[in-house]
Amino acid sequence: MADSKSISLVKAREDDAKFYWLDEGRSAGGFVREIDHSTYHKGTHPLFNGIKIVDCDTHFTEPPDLFQKNAPASMKDKLPRVVRVNGADRWFIGDRDFGSIGGNVISKGRDKLLGKLAFTTYDEIHPGSYMVKPRLAEMDEMGVWAQICFQNGGLTQAGSLLALNDEDLAMAVIRGFNDACADRVAESNGRIHCMATLPYWDKDLMNAEMRRIIDMGIKGVVLPDRPERLVAGYLGEDGKVNPFWEGVFEMCEATATPLNFHINTSLDAGSAIWDNLRFTQRLPINAMLHTLGVCATMSNFMMSGILDKYENIKIGLIESGIGWVPFVLEMLEHQIDEMRTMEDHGLKRRPKEYFAKNFWVSWWFETFAPQHMLHEIGIDRVMFETDFPHPTSLYPGVQERLVEQLGSYDYETRKRVLERNAVELYGLEL
Repeated sequence: MADSKSISLVKAREDDAKFYWLDEGRSAGGFVREIDHSTYHKGTHPLFNGIKIVDCDTHFTEPPDLFQKNAPASMKDKLPRVVRVNGADRWFIGDRDFGSIGGNVISKGRDKLLGKLAFTTYDEIHPGSYMVKPRLAEMDEMGVWAQICFQNGGLTQAGSLLALNDEDLAMAVIRGFNDACADRVAESNGRIHCMATLPYWDKDLMNAEMRRIIDMGIKGVVLPDRPERLVAGYLGEDGKVNPFWEGVFEMCEATATPLNFHINTSLDAGSAIWDNLRFTQRLPINAMLHTLGVCATMSNFMMSGILDKYENIKIGLIESGIGWVPFVLEMLEHQIDEMRTMEDHGLKRRPKEYFAKNFWVSWWFETFAPQHMLHEIGIDRVMFETDFPHPTSLYPGVQERLVEQLGSYDYETRKRVLERNAVELYGLEL
């Protein structure tokens, strides 16, 4: 086995934002599935009356005027703007390409694109992808009360922002993104909660922005799964918590602000996929491997000792699925005994105990796990998501799917997994 210091890691690059979404997935082609919405249940199914369903993984596409509408005149020419290039809308900062507008497969006519990652312009996509009022209307149609939202485009990719060599501009992007998160909470009357981002390249800036987003009432922050791609890892060379991250961890624990690891890049998915598979052959494998990356991030936290120093920190493993949880925990339980991990490193808890105290997971496409594994995973650890408006999202037919997945459970179980777990993780006030 290679020494840990020799393991290669793809470093953050200045063009990370440009390639955040593959252009191959946005080229001509694909299949538009026309949807007859009259055949689907509108609003909340009677089984879920009295439950304010929280959708714990969606995406809010950055609006085209996000950075321009309130910008001072001196900054307008510098801040991100949308430019149409070869028929596709893309973000630019100055002359630097910061990538596409992200994954949007729901059309403005409420049909769904299959076989590609996204429509390419704002003109084509559902207005609820990037505007609050249409988003609320679509949530009402789906029977969803609140949504936890993550970024869609790559504008906040730290490697690309750092490469601007303009700290004031980079921070204007970060702050503008986070300010918009707070604005959406107010505009939606507490129904839309977007997760914040941080300037991961500088400890002092990061701690100051973490304090600011907490003070603004933002309900969570997204952290990188492998921060050493850009700066310091979560552990120092002495194996203890790296001082670079102590401030963030301390603030998150003290205020019950959850860390979110959304899908994952801790594993190089491309390196495990065979050469010469075509695009729509690679994508399902890529998605599966990202889930394994979430398993790795969870395991890293459990083995690291971080959860012993910050015993009450809350971690959401989002867009991860749930069926893998019992298997991975059972494997870790066996391995730590065989490898004497607890004895050698003084860990206070076993993997199942860490999971039950510090982690939450979410499902969307699964039927077997929500039907048969909730109690094994933990009734108070599981949340629901739709992944709107991304590829593979549960759209349409959200209520029909929930009836299939949870219809056999009693009301209190349905309420716990669809509402209360998310309320407790994100500190929501419903």
